[in-house]
Amino acid sequence: MYYKFSGFSQRLVGATAAAAYTPQGLKPIVSTESSAPVFGTSKLASDLPATDSFLSNNKVPDLQKIFQKADGLPVHLKRGVPDKLLYRTTMALTIGGTIYCLIALYMASQPRQQ
Repeated sequence: MYYKFSGFSQRLVGATAAAAYTPQGLKPIVSTESSAPVFGTSKLASDLPATDSFLSNNKVPDLQKIFQKADGLPVHLKRGVPDKLLYRTTMALTIGGTIYCLIALYMASQPRQQ
């Protein structure tokens, strides 16, 4: 025998198997139509035009040359001025945030004057 919680009497009452497995009277959504196959609309690689943007030249060998060069620079500074600007901005914000936190802790540790 199956049981379900009755919202009216606030007790367990006897129920059918389908009613017991759907809480609080919610009915499962049953689709009567069959869904389309997931991969049915994909194109073959030979059917795609060669002018698509994702089929452009491969940049990986160029980037490998840049990043594998033995010039003594760390990886996060290998690409020049933009990397240096981002690195220095991040360091400035980190140092500024640390100083701000220390000032806030110092001010919070002082008793209030009345």
